[in-house]
Amino acid sequence: MATQPTDSDSIREQCPSCGGNTPHEVRVEIRTESRKDENVAFSREPYRIAVCEECGAETATRMNNA
Repeated sequence: MATQPTDSDSIREQCPSCGGNTPHEVRVEIRTESRKDENVAFSREPYRIAVCEECGAETATRMNNA
């Protein structure tokens, strides 16, 4: 059973929408970048997803910017 983080357990970071240092839910997600069938298997990339717990704004940052 997963537990919900309390405000003290949340990651606080700058929210571009709110303009303040707010609690965020953070996760890693694998996203497929190519829509071509022949490239799908090779176009999966990890992204860091942060969702502001105050306003719901989401930011996605590609983790391996090579």
